[in-house]
Amino acid sequence: MARPCGHQPTCPPAGAIDHDAARVIAAFPEQGWSLLCNGVVVFDDGGELSPDNKALPAQRGPAPHTLTAVTA
Repeated sequence: MARPCGHQPTCPPAGAIDHDAARVIAAFPEQGWSLLCNGVVVFDDGGELSPDNKALPAQRGPAPHTLTAVTA
């Protein structure tokens, strides 16, 4: 079980939709992962591991560009 967050404002819990907004408390860039205050492990490829050991798939946002129709 994750310890209570002491940050202000409080970090979102692991089950919250915005759980990635929690602060990094341990970073291991050479290994490709970081531990968030709420107990979530975030991997460089975007995947995540929740505190209850459930793998969460990589979440990708929308592409930074959009296709538009070209008119002649």
